[in-house]
Parts: sequence; structure tokens; C-alpha cells
Amino acid sequence: MANKNLRTCEKGHEYYKSSDCPTCPVCEQERKPADGFLSLLGAPARRALENKGIKTVKQLSEFTKADILKLHGMGPASMPKLQAALAAEGLSFKNKGK
Repeated sequence: MANKNLRTCEKGHEYYKSSDCPTCPVCEQERKPADGFLSLLGAPARRALENKGIKTVKQLSEFTKADILKLHGMGPASMPKLQAALAAEGLSFKNKGK
């Protein structure tokens, strides 16, 4: 494997990684929620929301789209999933200036 280093996480999982990112993909898969809106997202986007303390759709509705897109790990591909989760609860992103 070109430029990939074998690593072992604290739990003993072995995996190859080419970046400096210390996240173990096996541990991340184990952490992934089985349901809820966070289960729809990839690990970087999910961690971005969790690190901001956003764990519910109601909490998500307190932020603007721009706020969410500024989070490290959040990409534009996640926005339709977030908007659908908000709409399913009768909510939306906060409007700028409110």
C-alpha cells in the first residue's frame, strides 16, 4: 500500500492510514448511531456536529446553514440530509440575523 502506514488504535484495531488523522475507522464504525439523523451522516460530519454539542434535530435548528458549513468536517453533501431531518420534525435552519 503506497504511502499508507499500519497503525494500531488504543483498542488494538489495526488499520492503514495515509494522513495524520488519528481516527480509527473500526472504532468510528462501532460508534456510529443505529438510528437518528446522525446515523445518516459520514463520520467527519457526525463528529463535527457532536463536537459542537449538536446531538438532536432541535439543537441543529438553532444554527444557520452557514454556521453548520463552517464546522470542520462538514461538507455541502451533508446539507440535504440535515435539511430532510429538520423538515421531518417540522423544523428548519435558523435564518440569518434572528
